[in-house]
Amino acid sequence: MNAKIGLGADRARALELFATVMREGSFSGAGRVLGLTPSAVARSLDRIEARLGVRLLLRSTRALTATAEGQAYLQMARRILADLDDAEQQIADQGAPRGRLRISAALSHGRLCIVPLLGEFARLYPHILVDFALTDTIADVAAGQADVAIRFGPLGDSLLTARKLGESRRVIVAAPDYLARCGMPMRPEDLHRHNCLNFNFRRVEPVWPFRVEGRDVTLSVKGNIEANNGETLGQLAAAGVGIARVGAFSVVDDIAAGRLIAVLDDFNPGDVELIHAVFVGGGNMPARVRVFVDFLAARLAG
Repeated sequence: MNAKIGLGADRARALELFATVMREGSFSGAGRVLGLTPSAVARSLDRIEARLGVRLLLRSTRALTATAEGQAYLQMARRILADLDDAEQQIADQGAPRGRLRISAALSHGRLCIVPLLGEFARLYPHILVDFALTDTIADVAAGQADVAIRFGPLGDSLLTARKLGESRRVIVAAPDYLARCGMPMRPEDLHRHNCLNFNFRRVEPVWPFRVEGRDVTLSVKGNIEANNGETLGQLAAAGVGIARVGAFSVVDDIAAGRLIAVLDDFNPGDVELIHAVFVGGGNMPARVRVFVDFLAARLAG
């Protein structure tokens, strides 16, 4: 074995031994953890002190007390051992991805489109602990609040990496019984006579976009219920409460089952929101993040 490699291994073992002695508070306690006799631990400590040329511990029959040099050595030992653990974890991640993966997704899209995929992902990567949060509050990925966040719409300037997962078009829907009671809107301005269900964020005044005779226009609408996610608005529309403008993914089943009808489609401006996975990229990106983003892109693309 190369002498330098052997010396490095001995130093790493010395750091672990000293940190264990300080943590356990005795040679016998450290010996139980390390599989050594108390006398072997004491002899190893003697060799460390001889090599360094300083005393690290003051020993008595009652306690072990670190000297000033021992305290400094302990701090460095803990830092170096932590760095070694991190390095080994990064290498392990390059093999079988493992560790905690914190994911943040919007309420409706997460429940309807991401949650159904998590079982398959867990079977493919059993060593990854998925920590999944459904919230319409934007997680600060750069600040470490999540490893991956699923974002809708335009992205602000950021040092984060974004990967497109798909897009969501908007659709205006109402229940057949609501339309039977209140009438079918034939033009956008007819919505002034309807109960329009809205989101309770983003805009001070709710406006819906339309394309009329080749021109993009917006229409102010009003209603008596607001909510923070499209799934809730779709459910309210299906219950006959009013008309909602939501992401098509949140009402596709209701439309297919006839519980909701798309209205004013001839005036749909064709606006879509891009869906991205946002994460910290770069060469140190954990394998668990990479495989999850690849998995979502493969399942949600198109």
